[in-house]
Amino acid sequence: MRVDFAVDGLTLAGDLRVPDGVGPWPGLVFTGPFTGVRQQVTGLYAERLAARGYVTLAFDHRNWGESGGEPRCEEDPQGKLRDLRAAVSFLRGRAEVDAERIGAVGVCLGGGYALKFAAFEPRVRAFVGIAGAYNNPYAMRAGMDYPDVLRTFAEVLERQDRGGPVEYMPAVSERGEAAMPGEEPHAYYGTGRGAAPSWSNSVTRASVRELITMDNMMGADFLSPKPALIVHGVVDRFCSPEGAEEVFRRLDQPKRLVWVDAKQHIDLYDREPYVTEAVDATADFLREHL
Repeated sequence: MRVDFAVDGLTLAGDLRVPDGVGPWPGLVFTGPFTGVRQQVTGLYAERLAARGYVTLAFDHRNWGESGGEPRCEEDPQGKLRDLRAAVSFLRGRAEVDAERIGAVGVCLGGGYALKFAAFEPRVRAFVGIAGAYNNPYAMRAGMDYPDVLRTFAEVLERQDRGGPVEYMPAVSERGEAAMPGEEPHAYYGTGRGAAPSWSNSVTRASVRELITMDNMMGADFLSPKPALIVHGVVDRFCSPEGAEEVFRRLDQPKRLVWVDAKQHIDLYDREPYVTEAVDATADFLREHL
């Protein structure tokens, strides 16, 4: 069912899925890929896990999709964490949900957000990261001329601070400039695979600054002893397997790392058998730990 809930004076749009049968059921809140909306990756996983006996809430974060917030299509890391907090409050207020059994599931960029959120949110009992991007500035700095890149974004923000328009760039492009350039992101977002009425191929330039300065990896140092499941593809050019391994290493028990034989990051967005393998691993882990 379509639901709305409020945070920071904004209205967020979500889809609540309730299993057949008699509850209350454990609840799962979802957060997903950069630029993603709830009809895409998070909605697919929410639907599949609702069929496994979980009340699921996939929603559009502030500034994205059908949720409120300005500027449109802007990444707001602290705002996303507050969105997740409000989503958990919403779930815990539903009669269908066992309020003491709430888990956070993140896919792609949402893996890092779910990790950091669950680490500092006592109402969340378990964390699952699928094809997770566990961003941290140390890793980002190693792959670019970090001071020069930060200087470029500072110039963008200064123009906006002085009254200029919000500056945008494409989210994906097969060959041209984009926040997520190249054939693989375009194969999902730029085709019918990821088509969704509320998704637009646009993102603020300042959003990329947020991606390279956020530290969601730190959640791995604070999550334990909450249970953690990491599901990741053995080959992933966009969310490195090494990042998943580092999260796993920094966690204490109980934890589980599941590798799937995916060769592209977006295989875990919608391709079989990878989605089923991730859903099976998640359901098995949460059945034991949530």
